[in-house]
Amino acid sequence: MSAAVTSKAGLPRPAAAAIVAGVLGASALLGRRNAPDRSHPRTRAWYKRLDKPGFTPPDAAFGAVWPTLETGLAVGGYRLLRQPPGAQRNLAIGLWLLNTGMIGGWTELFFRKRALGASAIASGAMVASGAGYVASAAKLDRPAALLGVPFVAWVGFATILAEQVWQWNGGVRQDADPAQSAGA
Repeated sequence: MSAAVTSKAGLPRPAAAAIVAGVLGASALLGRRNAPDRSHPRTRAWYKRLDKPGFTPPDAAFGAVWPTLETGLAVGGYRLLRQPPGAQRNLAIGLWLLNTGMIGGWTELFFRKRALGASAIASGAMVASGAGYVASAAKLDRPAALLGVPFVAWVGFATILAEQVWQWNGGVRQDADPAQSAGA
């Protein structure tokens, strides 16, 4: 057998880095498309009008927290991709992919579709899938797992926040932008 067939190594560094960059880049682009910032004035105005609990972090906190969490997930995903192939690695990578995809998907639900109930449910699903990621990664690479713990903690907090926003705002798509929600 050739060395390539019997190798116990994971993906080469450049391939692992390219996959991580592509996955997180796609999630970031989706999130950016829905950001409640000055480039999206209708979304920003809608978000500011929502009734939110007193424990809602300031807007600047979200801009600081998410890049930090995504960097941790990126390093964790890279480390897992470098692990030898196997069922456990595939499970951990699958959960990593699911979580990174759900980050961008959540912004689509909350900010673009203004589906408060669906976004609260999706946030809870991220807690479960994030915990699954941490547990499966821990069996392969403890640092990769530890880098996912802040994500699970933040998303747990965000789920409480999203549920409260949903309840306080009647769970309706208040002031939905027809241009963004056509066909929804």
